[in-house]
Amino acid sequence: MAEIDISKLTKLYYSIGELAKMLDVNASLLRFWEKEFDFQVGKKNAKGNRMYGIKEIALINHVYQLVKIQGFTLEGAKQQLKLNKPTTALNKQKKHQELIDRLESIKERLISLKTW
Repeated sequence: MAEIDISKLTKLYYSIGELAKMLDVNASLLRFWEKEFDFQVGKKNAKGNRMYGIKEIALINHVYQLVKIQGFTLEGAKQQLKLNKPTTALNKQKKHQELIDRLESIKERLISLKTW
């Protein structure tokens, strides 16, 4: 069983065939996981083929690790993924608020320059 070393990836996007070959699984399994785990495929080429970025590959790699290596059921893998999500959601919310605060600060400075 092969796990992908993300640090050794050299391209921005990989086709489903390339990804399947790296993991030594069928492309149909990746399409199934895409639906089952509700992945967002980053990009499709002109022919409509899936193109996976590093972020998607890392997530698929994590699912592969849970299901194929650690032996989790699909439901068990979903539970494990959900356990990791709250921190990510909290971090996103915090970063979102920080961005809003910075934008409001910039807006105030622009208004003060305009009335100056």
